[in-house]
Amino acid sequence: MAFFDKEIDITRNIKIIEWLKSELLTDIAGLFKILVNGAKEEVHEAVTESLSNIILICYLLGKRLGISYNAIEMKMENKIRLGLVEKHDVEKYYGDLSELTRHLNCSRIKK
Repeated sequence: MAFFDKEIDITRNIKIIEWLKSELLTDIAGLFKILVNGAKEEVHEAVTESLSNIILICYLLGKRLGISYNAIEMKMENKIRLGLVEKHDVEKYYGDLSELTRHLNCSRIKK
């Protein structure tokens, strides 16, 4: 690959990273707006849409920054395990981390 092509690729990567960062901020702001102003019937779908966009953008941003999807998931699993060991409040009161662990394990088995 020629030097000029590498410069174009680096520039394009920086541009995509900046776009992903702005999309992430936009979706987070949109989520907060939905939670403040949303009508009950519309909130569930809108929140689901916003959260899925945020998760997707985080994966794509990580990829552009040189972090593999697998590395991101391993870090998440480590954080979940730590939360289970430390009896984080979301686990202690709701069992969310255990439920998330079961979900992630079932999702991988289906693949």
